Amino acid sequence: MSESSLSPFDAVVLMSFGGPEGPDDVVPFLKNVTAGRGIPEERLKEVGEHYYMFDGVSPINEQNIALLQQLESELERRGIATPILWGNRNWDPFLTDVIRDHRERTGATKYLAITTSAYSSYSSCRQYREDFGATVETLKGEGIDVTINKVRQYYNHPGFVNAQVQIMRHALVDFEAKVGELDPQKHRILYVTHSIPTTMQAASEVATAGYADQHLQLMNAIDQQLDDSLPHELVFCSRSGPPQVPWLEPDVNDRMEKLASQGITGVIVAPIGFVSDHMEVKFDLDVEAAETAERVGLDYVRAATVGTNPAFVMGLVDLLEEKAAQVRGEEPEQPTLTPEGPVDGCTLAQSGQCCKGRTDKPVMP
Repeated sequence: MSESSLSPFDAVVLMSFGGPEGPDDVVPFLKNVTAGRGIPEERLKEVGEHYYMFDGVSPINEQNIALLQQLESELERRGIATPILWGNRNWDPFLTDVIRDHRERTGATKYLAITTSAYSSYSSCRQYREDFGATVETLKGEGIDVTINKVRQYYNHPGFVNAQVQIMRHALVDFEAKVGELDPQKHRILYVTHSIPTTMQAASEVATAGYADQHLQLMNAIDQQLDDSLPHELVFCSRSGPPQVPWLEPDVNDRMEKLASQGITGVIVAPIGFVSDHMEVKFDLDVEAAETAERVGLDYVRAATVGTNPAFVMGLVDLLEEKAAQVRGEEPEQPTLTPEGPVDGCTLAQSGQCCKGRTDKPVMP
């Protein structure tokens, strides 16, 4: 491929959540995350205990830098000279600052975005689009005109699926080495994702397969490619908010307790809802869920996240080229490994039909 494969875009931006870099950053970071919700600082300090267990450092920033470097290498391998930037929602480097600086240095006006979330819901898709819209409006107020487009959600893209298949093959080998022999009567795969409010789940179903269904499609696609597998199911982690507000269940810890009471002796926990080992994985699965497994007597193996898996990285660059071709008015092949096909929820979101969740704010096309 040549540089023109990403035309008309001037630059690519990797957009993520962000995370604190030390103990003094934790509460300010959580204030950014919860802005407008009126949560007292004392409560934020309690929530921040997860971060303090890791010296106040979230691994997400380091992991995004690693992904950025691999994306740069893949672009270079394809002969694409388009620069790639990194910006966050909640911590430095903030998206608006990154775009402003790049625009002033280079004159670039057209940006193509990847987000570190594969699925469709308000938090995992539409809120990022609102971030892009807010950046565009802020810079417009400063006399700086830019546009930001994003690639589609990629839960059903072969790059993401193939990376997950590779990961599960390794996890099954590790689990078999631990338990001696795979036994579908005694062992389970628990695919884990971030829980969301049931109202957000319902909103995600309006225009395409909903958040939970997208995970189920991926799980089935993985299972079809595994030579040896085990019974599997979808569970959730990282629930937050008031207890009276219903969120998607079952929680991974509750489910492990139930399985142990039914005679299950071991589980593979696979965090397919997360692209890297950030705090929800390091605390919720590597600490909390691992402790639950030990307490109820379950053998426990946690599968990897896609991280910088080469299949995943190549898939993201494929998506960049796909979106650029669409913007040029071409009709590129949109490969998929799940039945729904490559429904572009982000296009549907332009008319307010996708992943509304909590807000009807206008978003960037």
